Amino acid sequence: MAKEKGRKLIAQNKKARHDYTIIDTYEAGLVLTGTEVKSLRQGRASLVDGFVQLDGGEAWLHNVHVPEYSQGTWTNHSARRRRKLLLHRAEIEKLVSKSQETGHTIVPLALYFKDGRAKVEIALAKGKKEYDKRQTLREKQDRREADRAISAVKRKERASLR
Repeated sequence: MAKEKGRKLIAQNKKARHDYTIIDTYEAGLVLTGTEVKSLRQGRASLVDGFVQLDGGEAWLHNVHVPEYSQGTWTNHSARRRRKLLLHRAEIEKLVSKSQETGHTIVPLALYFKDGRAKVEIALAKGKKEYDKRQTLREKQDRREADRAISAVKRKERASLR
């Protein structure tokens, strides 16, 4: 059987990028059961309510919804069980020290397969206030309008050269 290459995205948490300021990102492996892997290979998962908790030197992923595998039997997994994250000791210690600061949390950003192995991208994040969210949206809108104006000018220049 041919080995998978590259990165295949399963789920993304776009809401996290809106609600939090991302400080640092990490890639972590996941400890999964067989039916969870099969369900993920079908591209079914949701990271919306997910968060990471650090307990006793280990990182755990909570509230990530991986639906039950449709062909599974009594060996099926529960959809919202907590899953262990595989990180280096130094990364866990850094996350513990940073997450204890006020307003900091650890959220999952993306769930994907990398060379056939399930990985999750987690981020150390700080919650945004409502006015910060509005400011970010305004900046994004301004950037989009500027790009449109520039492309319109370039289009006119190309049309005049013909």
